[in-house]
Amino acid sequence: MLFSFKKHDMRSRRNFLKIFACAFTVSSFLSLLFIDKSALSAPKDELSQTEIHEMQKLTITVGNTKFIATMANNSSAKALMELLSKNPLTIQMKDYGGFEKVGSLGQDLPTNDEQITTGAGDLILYQGKHFVIYYATNSWNLTRLGKINNATGDELKTALGNGNVTVTLSIN
Repeated sequence: MLFSFKKHDMRSRRNFLKIFACAFTVSSFLSLLFIDKSALSAPKDELSQTEIHEMQKLTITVGNTKFIATMANNSSAKALMELLSKNPLTIQMKDYGGFEKVGSLGQDLPTNDEQITTGAGDLILYQGKHFVIYYATNSWNLTRLGKINNATGDELKTALGNGNVTVTLSIN
């Protein structure tokens, strides 16, 4: 026996058992903290819905110029991608305020408004039914749909031009 106690030394035995139980509990708790969480997830050859959604890219075509955007992970972006899974969508967009182009989607999408300061390339859903491409900054309560990859404000403004422009949204 690892530890021996005299029969009359019951207090020591109880204290030892309490310490051992406490150490075992702490050890078990620590092992849970450091467990590899990925081992608990789905096998690597199966993609979650989130991973599939994150892989989807939006193509924005303006004349002969194509931009690729990465979509946000929210119900608004998912609804837009679902709409585009049926057919590409062509939108007539107007300049607004010298920092964005705005056009109607032709239907309402769910909103996820939050206080945002936009930047060049941000794709925004305004009032649930307007698609907005920003080429400069603005702060407002808006729903983020995604962001155009690797495009500066000047590049976007040049492609979108002055005044009205026709933009086609499609899924890669």
